[in-house]
Amino acid sequence: MIACVRQFVLRKCGPTAKLISMNERRVTESRRFSVLCGLLLSLLAPRRSWAEPLPAATDAFNRYVVAVEGRLGSQRRSPSTFVALAGSDDVRLLRGNVIVEKLTPAAGAELPGALLHHWRGTAFAPGATAAEFEHMLRDFKEYPHKFSPQVLEARVLTEQGDLMQASMRVRQKHVLTVVMDTTYDVAFGRLDAKDGYSSSRSTRIYEIDAPGTSHEHVLSAAQEHGFLWRLNTYWTYEERDGGLYIQIESISLSRSIPAGLGWAIRPFVESVPRESLEFTLRSACNALRK
Repeated sequence: MIACVRQFVLRKCGPTAKLISMNERRVTESRRFSVLCGLLLSLLAPRRSWAEPLPAATDAFNRYVVAVEGRLGSQRRSPSTFVALAGSDDVRLLRGNVIVEKLTPAAGAELPGALLHHWRGTAFAPGATAAEFEHMLRDFKEYPHKFSPQVLEARVLTEQGDLMQASMRVRQKHVLTVVMDTTYDVAFGRLDAKDGYSSSRSTRIYEIDAPGTSHEHVLSAAQEHGFLWRLNTYWTYEERDGGLYIQIESISLSRSIPAGLGWAIRPFVESVPRESLEFTLRSACNALRK
């Protein structure tokens, strides 16, 4: 009904009504943005109960990880199942598309005081080889160049064969900007010369306040906001069809959304891992082309 009245006014009043309509739209969008900012600011209020995940949430996350790693282990036993593709995925990938899928189970995302996020992304890098990609993944010192502006610093702490410990300073910017220092256990493996994989499991994640300034410091457990408590990343890559199929799965744990704000906050919270995954894939393909 409102839409019909608006169209009638536009026809009768011409440019003046259009101007009024545009102003109304701007006011509405401004109000929506203000509401969203207010809701997002509620996420910035540090509360002691959000400083660390509850043991029940950590246990559920660990069980989920065990199940996913078991599935990946079975998947990687044969070249025919090495990279998970469905239907015409390979055709879309060969055309330059990046495929991003949400794998979080509908009944398993809500944990006690926490949220589980599970995403998978796939891309194709023409002309790239498995050996080149493994070299790129191992070369942590180049991450700030290849994955800028998300990765600010990166280095290997220890290395023994296919096992590493590495640290990274990362930045996430989605309306809010968050900088974190992270440490990972990293492992590499391969089925053969053309099929390889790696896993990265977070061991420490610290939120940084006032990064890059003289006031920079690590937020205490009572001050941090719980934007990211855990992050596991799994790469699977296969050389065929004149290039390299690259697949990445990420499983992360963050604090839960304040009660009653899910309708506004959830799309923002879910966009972070999805957009980060797509950015990482595109950055990896660009680095391989160069």
